[in-house]
Amino acid sequence: MSSILPEAARTALRAKPTESLGTYPTPIDAMPRFRTILGLAQRILVKRDDAISFGFGGNKVRKLRYVLAAARAAGADALITCGGLQSNHARATAAAAAALGFRCHIVTNAAKPERYTANALLNHLLGATVEYVKGREDRIPGMERAAERLRHEGRTPYIVPLGASTPVGALGYAAAVEEMLDQMEEAPDVIVLASSSGGTLAGLHAGLALNGLSTRIIGISADDPPAAVEASVRGILAGMGELLGIDGAELARDAALEVDDSFVGPGYGLATEASIDAQQAAATTEAVFVDHTYTAKALAALIEYCKDGRIAHDATVLFWHTGGQVGLFA
Repeated sequence: MSSILPEAARTALRAKPTESLGTYPTPIDAMPRFRTILGLAQRILVKRDDAISFGFGGNKVRKLRYVLAAARAAGADALITCGGLQSNHARATAAAAAALGFRCHIVTNAAKPERYTANALLNHLLGATVEYVKGREDRIPGMERAAERLRHEGRTPYIVPLGASTPVGALGYAAAVEEMLDQMEEAPDVIVLASSSGGTLAGLHAGLALNGLSTRIIGISADDPPAAVEASVRGILAGMGELLGIDGAELARDAALEVDDSFVGPGYGLATEASIDAQQAAATTEAVFVDHTYTAKALAALIEYCKDGRIAHDATVLFWHTGGQVGLFA
Protein backbone atom coordinates (compact mmCIF):
# COMPACT_ATOMS: atom_id res chain seq x y z
CA MET A 1 0.00 0.00 0.00
CA SER A 2 2.87 2.33 -0.86
CA SER A 3 0.75 5.20 -2.16
CA ILE A 4 -1.69 5.20 0.76
CA LEU A 5 -1.05 7.45 3.77
CA PRO A 6 -2.45 5.43 6.71
CA GLU A 7 -2.41 8.22 9.30
CA ALA A 8 -4.37 10.58 7.07
CA ALA A 9 -6.87 7.81 6.33
CA ARG A 10 -7.24 6.98 10.03
CA THR A 11 -7.87 10.65 10.74
CA ALA A 12 -10.53 10.74 8.03
CA LEU A 13 -12.14 7.63 9.49
CA ARG A 14 -12.28 9.08 13.00
CA ALA A 15 -13.96 12.20 11.62
CA LYS A 16 -16.87 10.32 10.03
CA PRO A 17 -20.23 11.00 11.70
CA THR A 18 -21.92 8.16 13.56
CA GLU A 19 -25.13 7.57 15.46
CA SER A 20 -24.94 6.50 19.10
CA LEU A 21 -25.96 2.85 19.01
CA GLY A 22 -24.41 0.78 21.76
CA THR A 23 -21.44 1.09 24.09
CA TYR A 24 -17.90 0.32 23.00
CA PRO A 25 -15.44 -1.35 23.13
CA THR A 26 -16.97 -4.79 23.15
CA PRO A 27 -14.99 -7.28 25.24
CA ILE A 28 -12.25 -9.55 24.02
CA ASP A 29 -12.40 -12.72 26.10
CA ALA A 30 -10.06 -15.67 26.30
CA MET A 31 -11.55 -19.12 25.72
CA PRO A 32 -9.31 -21.34 27.88
CA ARG A 33 -11.78 -24.15 28.60
CA PHE A 34 -12.88 -24.27 24.96
CA ARG A 35 -9.25 -24.54 23.90
CA THR A 36 -8.33 -27.17 26.49
CA ILE A 37 -11.33 -29.44 26.07
CA LEU A 38 -10.99 -29.41 22.28
CA GLY A 39 -7.24 -30.00 22.53
CA LEU A 40 -6.25 -26.90 20.55
CA ALA A 41 -2.67 -25.69 20.74
CA GLN A 42 -3.47 -22.16 19.61
CA ARG A 43 -4.38 -19.29 21.90
CA ILE A 44 -8.12 -18.65 21.27
CA LEU A 45 -9.82 -15.31 21.90
CA VAL A 46 -13.29 -14.04 21.03
CA LYS A 47 -14.31 -10.48 20.16
CA ARG A 48 -17.81 -10.20 21.60
CA ASP A 49 -19.82 -8.19 19.10
CA ASP A 50 -22.71 -10.42 20.10
CA ALA A 51 -22.60 -8.38 23.33
CA ILE A 52 -23.06 -4.95 21.70
CA SER A 53 -25.45 -3.19 24.08
CA PHE A 54 -28.09 -2.19 21.55
CA GLY A 55 -30.96 -4.07 19.95
CA PHE A 56 -29.56 -7.54 20.81
CA GLY A 57 -26.23 -6.60 19.26
CA GLY A 58 -24.39 -8.18 16.36
CA ASN A 59 -22.15 -6.86 13.63
CA LYS A 60 -24.92 -5.00 11.84
CA VAL A 61 -25.09 -2.42 14.63
CA ARG A 62 -21.53 -1.22 14.00
CA LYS A 63 -22.34 -0.71 10.32
CA LEU A 64 -25.67 0.98 10.98
CA ARG A 65 -24.01 3.61 13.17
CA TYR A 66 -22.41 5.01 10.02
CA VAL A 67 -25.21 4.24 7.56
CA LEU A 68 -27.88 5.94 9.66
CA ALA A 69 -25.70 9.00 10.14
CA ALA A 70 -25.60 9.21 6.34
CA ALA A 71 -29.38 8.73 6.20
CA ARG A 72 -29.91 11.56 8.67
CA ALA A 73 -27.55 13.80 6.71
CA ALA A 74 -29.65 13.06 3.60
CA GLY A 75 -32.76 14.28 5.41
CA ALA A 76 -34.38 10.84 5.52
CA ASP A 77 -37.26 10.04 7.85
CA ALA A 78 -37.87 6.43 6.77
CA LEU A 79 -35.60 3.41 6.35
CA ILE A 80 -36.20 0.59 3.90
CA THR A 81 -34.23 -2.64 4.03
CA CYS A 82 -34.52 -6.33 3.26
CA GLY A 83 -33.59 -9.80 4.44
CA GLY A 84 -34.92 -13.21 5.30
CA LEU A 85 -37.63 -13.80 7.86
CA GLN A 86 -35.06 -14.12 10.65
CA SER A 87 -32.65 -11.51 9.33
CA ASN A 88 -30.37 -10.11 12.02
CA HIS A 89 -29.76 -7.08 9.83
CA ALA A 90 -33.48 -6.33 9.47
CA ARG A 91 -33.93 -6.58 13.24
CA ALA A 92 -30.99 -4.28 13.91
CA THR A 93 -32.29 -1.77 11.35
CA ALA A 94 -35.75 -1.84 12.94
CA ALA A 95 -34.20 -1.27 16.35
CA ALA A 96 -32.09 1.62 15.12
CA ALA A 97 -35.11 3.16 13.39
CA ALA A 98 -37.17 2.96 16.57
CA ALA A 99 -34.44 4.49 18.71
CA LEU A 100 -33.62 7.30 16.28
CA GLY A 101 -37.13 8.21 15.18
CA PHE A 102 -37.20 6.77 11.66
CA ARG A 103 -40.07 4.82 10.16
CA CYS A 104 -38.92 1.32 9.11
CA HIS A 105 -40.13 -0.87 6.22
CA ILE A 106 -38.68 -4.36 5.78
CA VAL A 107 -39.03 -6.45 2.61
CA THR A 108 -38.58 -10.13 3.45
CA ASN A 109 -38.62 -13.16 1.17
CA ALA A 110 -40.90 -15.39 3.19
CA ALA A 111 -44.52 -16.20 3.86
CA LYS A 112 -46.07 -14.32 6.75
CA PRO A 113 -45.68 -16.57 9.79
CA GLU A 114 -48.66 -17.69 11.82
CA ARG A 115 -46.72 -16.82 14.95
CA TYR A 116 -43.88 -14.33 15.33
CA THR A 117 -40.68 -15.68 16.87
CA ALA A 118 -37.10 -14.50 17.39
CA ASN A 119 -36.07 -11.65 15.03
CA ALA A 120 -39.50 -11.58 13.37
CA LEU A 121 -41.07 -11.03 16.79
CA LEU A 122 -38.63 -8.23 17.57
CA ASN A 123 -39.40 -6.51 14.26
CA HIS A 124 -43.08 -6.58 15.23
CA LEU A 125 -42.39 -5.21 18.71
CA LEU A 126 -40.20 -2.46 17.24
CA GLY A 127 -43.04 -1.23 15.05
CA ALA A 128 -41.52 -2.04 11.66
CA THR A 129 -43.76 -2.61 8.67
CA VAL A 130 -42.96 -5.94 7.04
CA GLU A 131 -43.74 -6.73 3.42
CA TYR A 132 -43.55 -10.38 2.33
CA VAL A 133 -42.27 -11.28 -1.15
CA LYS A 134 -41.73 -14.63 -2.84
CA GLY A 135 -38.00 -14.87 -3.47
CA ARG A 136 -34.65 -13.21 -2.85
CA GLU A 137 -34.75 -11.74 -6.35
CA ASP A 138 -37.94 -9.87 -5.40
CA ARG A 139 -36.38 -7.97 -2.51
CA ILE A 140 -34.69 -5.12 -4.38
CA PRO A 141 -37.75 -4.39 -6.57
CA GLY A 142 -39.84 -4.53 -3.40
CA MET A 143 -37.63 -1.95 -1.70
CA GLU A 144 -37.81 0.33 -4.73
CA ARG A 145 -41.62 0.11 -4.79
CA ALA A 146 -41.75 0.84 -1.06
CA ALA A 147 -39.55 3.88 -1.54
CA GLU A 148 -41.87 5.19 -4.24
CA ARG A 149 -44.93 4.69 -2.02
CA LEU A 150 -43.28 6.52 0.86
CA ARG A 151 -42.33 9.42 -1.40
CA HIS A 152 -45.96 9.71 -2.47
CA GLU A 153 -46.86 9.91 1.24
CA GLY A 154 -44.52 12.88 1.57
CA ARG A 155 -41.73 11.00 3.31
CA THR A 156 -38.03 10.89 2.49
CA PRO A 157 -37.00 7.23 2.37
CA TYR A 158 -33.46 5.88 2.57
CA ILE A 159 -32.72 2.38 1.28
CA VAL A 160 -30.30 0.39 3.45
CA PRO A 161 -28.96 -2.50 1.33
CA LEU A 162 -28.80 -6.06 2.63
CA GLY A 163 -26.52 -6.29 5.64
CA ALA A 164 -25.72 -2.56 5.47
CA SER A 165 -22.80 -3.86 3.41
CA THR A 166 -21.85 -0.65 1.67
CA PRO A 167 -18.62 1.36 1.74
CA VAL A 168 -20.18 3.60 4.39
CA GLY A 169 -21.33 0.64 6.50
CA ALA A 170 -17.92 -1.03 6.25
CA LEU A 171 -16.39 1.98 7.99
CA GLY A 172 -17.79 0.49 11.19
CA TYR A 173 -15.39 -2.42 10.99
CA ALA A 174 -12.45 -0.38 9.79
CA ALA A 175 -12.90 1.58 13.03
CA ALA A 176 -13.36 -1.65 15.00
CA VAL A 177 -9.81 -2.71 14.14
CA GLU A 178 -8.44 0.29 15.99
CA GLU A 179 -10.70 -0.59 18.92
CA MET A 180 -9.32 -4.13 18.89
CA LEU A 181 -5.72 -2.89 18.85
CA ASP A 182 -6.37 -0.69 21.88
CA GLN A 183 -7.47 -3.82 23.76
CA MET A 184 -4.55 -6.11 22.84
CA GLU A 185 -0.81 -5.96 23.42
CA GLU A 186 -0.27 -7.36 19.93
CA ALA A 187 -2.55 -7.91 16.96
CA PRO A 188 -3.80 -11.48 16.56
CA ASP A 189 -2.14 -13.68 13.97
CA VAL A 190 -5.48 -14.80 12.57
CA ILE A 191 -9.06 -13.49 12.64
CA VAL A 192 -11.89 -15.91 11.82
CA LEU A 193 -15.43 -14.69 11.20
CA ALA A 194 -18.66 -15.53 9.41
CA SER A 195 -19.21 -13.69 6.14
CA SER A 196 -22.16 -13.26 3.80
CA SER A 197 -22.79 -9.85 2.23
CA GLY A 198 -19.14 -8.85 2.70
CA GLY A 199 -19.31 -5.57 4.61
CA THR A 200 -17.75 -6.80 7.84
CA LEU A 201 -14.99 -8.62 6.00
CA ALA A 202 -14.24 -5.57 3.86
CA GLY A 203 -14.16 -3.28 6.87
CA LEU A 204 -11.71 -5.50 8.75
CA HIS A 205 -9.40 -5.70 5.74
CA ALA A 206 -9.50 -1.92 5.40
CA GLY A 207 -8.85 -1.40 9.10
CA LEU A 208 -5.86 -3.72 9.09
CA ALA A 209 -4.45 -2.00 6.01
CA LEU A 210 -4.85 1.44 7.61
CA ASN A 211 -2.92 0.19 10.63
CA GLY A 212 -0.15 -1.45 8.60
CA LEU A 213 -1.01 -4.97 9.76
CA SER A 214 -0.74 -8.27 7.92
CA THR A 215 -3.08 -10.27 10.16
CA ARG A 216 -4.63 -13.15 8.25
CA ILE A 217 -8.41 -12.98 7.96
CA ILE A 218 -10.46 -16.09 7.17
CA GLY A 219 -14.05 -15.40 6.14
CA ILE A 220 -16.35 -18.39 6.41
CA SER A 221 -19.17 -18.02 3.93
CA ALA A 222 -22.71 -18.62 5.13
CA ASP A 223 -24.07 -19.12 1.63
CA ASP A 224 -22.36 -17.73 -1.47
CA PRO A 225 -19.28 -19.18 -3.22
CA PRO A 226 -15.91 -17.54 -2.51
CA ALA A 227 -15.73 -15.77 -5.87
CA ALA A 228 -19.04 -13.99 -5.22
CA VAL A 229 -18.09 -12.97 -1.68
CA GLU A 230 -14.67 -11.79 -2.77
CA ALA A 231 -16.16 -9.70 -5.60
CA SER A 232 -18.49 -8.03 -3.09
CA VAL A 233 -15.65 -7.35 -0.68
CA ARG A 234 -13.38 -5.85 -3.32
CA GLY A 235 -16.24 -3.68 -4.59
CA ILE A 236 -16.87 -2.35 -1.08
CA LEU A 237 -13.15 -1.73 -0.51
CA ALA A 238 -12.92 0.20 -3.77
CA GLY A 239 -15.82 2.38 -2.67
CA MET A 240 -14.20 3.06 0.71
CA GLY A 241 -11.30 4.82 -0.98
CA GLU A 242 -13.17 8.06 -1.66
CA LEU A 243 -14.53 8.10 1.90
CA LEU A 244 -11.04 7.79 3.38
CA GLY A 245 -9.15 9.91 0.88
CA ILE A 246 -7.07 7.01 -0.41
CA ASP A 247 -6.77 4.90 -3.55
CA GLY A 248 -9.72 2.52 -3.29
CA ALA A 249 -8.58 0.48 -6.28
CA GLU A 250 -5.26 -0.14 -4.56
CA LEU A 251 -6.99 -1.00 -1.29
CA ALA A 252 -9.19 -3.53 -3.09
CA ARG A 253 -6.36 -4.99 -5.14
CA ASP A 254 -3.99 -5.50 -2.21
CA ALA A 255 -6.48 -7.18 0.14
CA ALA A 256 -5.40 -10.80 0.71
CA LEU A 257 -8.88 -12.28 0.72
CA GLU A 258 -9.47 -15.78 2.03
CA VAL A 259 -13.06 -17.04 1.85
CA ASP A 260 -14.11 -20.65 2.53
CA ASP A 261 -17.59 -21.96 1.66
CA SER A 262 -16.93 -25.58 2.58
CA PHE A 263 -18.78 -25.25 5.90
CA VAL A 264 -22.15 -24.18 4.42
CA GLY A 265 -23.39 -27.78 4.47
CA PRO A 266 -26.91 -28.43 3.12
CA GLY A 267 -27.71 -24.72 2.83
CA TYR A 268 -28.03 -21.28 4.35
CA GLY A 269 -29.21 -21.42 7.94
CA LEU A 270 -29.23 -25.23 8.06
CA ALA A 271 -27.21 -26.91 10.77
CA THR A 272 -24.36 -29.30 10.06
CA GLU A 273 -22.83 -31.90 12.34
CA ALA A 274 -19.77 -29.69 12.72
CA SER A 275 -21.82 -26.57 13.51
CA ILE A 276 -23.82 -28.46 16.15
CA ASP A 277 -20.59 -29.70 17.75
CA ALA A 278 -19.05 -26.22 17.70
CA GLN A 279 -22.20 -24.68 19.14
CA GLN A 280 -22.29 -27.22 21.96
CA ALA A 281 -18.60 -26.80 22.71
CA ALA A 282 -18.82 -23.00 22.98
CA ALA A 283 -21.87 -23.18 25.22
CA THR A 284 -20.67 -25.89 27.57
CA THR A 285 -17.14 -24.54 28.00
CA GLU A 286 -17.53 -20.75 27.89
CA ALA A 287 -21.31 -20.02 27.94
CA VAL A 288 -20.90 -18.40 24.52
CA PHE A 289 -23.86 -18.88 22.19
CA VAL A 290 -23.53 -19.16 18.42
CA ASP A 291 -26.23 -19.60 15.76
CA HIS A 292 -26.26 -22.15 12.94
CA THR A 293 -26.78 -19.60 10.17
CA TYR A 294 -23.50 -17.80 10.67
CA THR A 295 -21.38 -18.08 13.76
CA ALA A 296 -21.53 -21.82 14.54
CA LYS A 297 -20.25 -22.62 11.06
CA ALA A 298 -17.44 -20.09 11.39
CA LEU A 299 -16.50 -21.52 14.78
CA ALA A 300 -16.55 -25.04 13.31
CA ALA A 301 -14.11 -23.82 10.67
CA LEU A 302 -11.84 -22.32 13.33
CA ILE A 303 -11.73 -25.66 15.15
CA GLU A 304 -10.94 -27.63 12.00
CA TYR A 305 -8.29 -25.16 10.81
CA CYS A 306 -6.61 -25.28 14.22
CA LYS A 307 -6.67 -29.05 14.43
CA ASP A 308 -5.40 -29.78 10.92
CA GLY A 309 -2.62 -27.19 10.94
CA ARG A 310 -4.07 -24.70 8.47
CA ILE A 311 -3.68 -22.30 11.39
CA ALA A 312 -0.24 -22.59 12.97
CA HIS A 313 -0.16 -24.20 16.40
CA ASP A 314 1.60 -21.20 17.98
CA ALA A 315 -0.86 -18.66 16.57
CA THR A 316 -3.12 -16.29 18.48
CA VAL A 317 -6.56 -16.68 16.91
CA LEU A 318 -9.37 -14.17 17.35
CA PHE A 319 -12.89 -15.39 16.64
CA TRP A 320 -14.88 -12.27 15.77
CA HIS A 321 -18.36 -13.12 17.07
CA THR A 322 -20.78 -11.28 14.78
CA GLY A 323 -23.92 -12.08 16.79
CA GLY A 324 -27.04 -13.82 15.56
CA GLN A 325 -27.94 -15.57 18.80
CA VAL A 326 -31.54 -14.33 18.57
CA GLY A 327 -31.98 -16.91 15.83
CA LEU A 328 -31.71 -19.63 18.46
CA PHE A 329 -35.25 -18.73 19.50
CA ALA A 330 -36.83 -19.06 16.05
